[in-house]
Amino acid sequence: MSKPYQRISIAECNEPLVAIPDDIFKINPHPYMSLGAPYGDRSPFFVRQGILEKLQKSQAYLQTMYPNYQIAIFDAYRPIPVQQFMVDYSFEQLAESKDLEVKDLTEEQKNSLMAEVMKFWAVPSHDPKMPPPHSTGAAIDVTLNISPVKCGGNIQEINMGSPIDEISDRSVPNYFASFRNAQAVGFNRDRELLNQVMTHSGFQRHPNEWWHFSYGDQLWAWISNEQLAIYGGVM
Repeated sequence: MSKPYQRISIAECNEPLVAIPDDIFKINPHPYMSLGAPYGDRSPFFVRQGILEKLQKSQAYLQTMYPNYQIAIFDAYRPIPVQQFMVDYSFEQLAESKDLEVKDLTEEQKNSLMAEVMKFWAVPSHDPKMPPPHSTGAAIDVTLNISPVKCGGNIQEINMGSPIDEISDRSVPNYFASFRNAQAVGFNRDRELLNQVMTHSGFQRHPNEWWHFSYGDQLWAWISNEQLAIYGGVM
């Protein structure tokens, strides 16, 4: 199940992975770690040095417009075993949501479910020419929070219309663009705000996921019509 962007060549720039500092809000407990995803001695809250600098630029830009808003990190670096774990988990959850038992699935059902999963999850490939975006340290899943100044001490996550990782059409960035009710208009407005502040520093948004942004990986290069990616897999 390769994807079109995986045909982009990679000219690795060898930037290090660095920890996302504590002054950038991180969603804890980390959702995949809570499920038992096999990070080993790795942490999900790492990115390449250049990605951190762009994230900080986006955060600063957001706060020039909305001082009480902040970008919140849901997920960043993802080792390939974690990618495999989450693809398997998502497949099982999707089957369960359709009242299907995984052990009883026909091949046709398995293929149909996996096709839905792979609209949102990258192939957990060990091929250095086709690394999953999050395994490069160049992709991040983010949302928006309102900081304690406005919320009386409690950080409030902004409702974006669907949860991160939901396998449905609601996850498509412009899903709510044609709706006219006030709530849907608000969802679309906040998704566009997130896109505005992230693209301000050069990130590109995943076509199917309002929360996923990257810079320098194959998906970014494909969306940007660039000939080369600069971030390959970090094993």
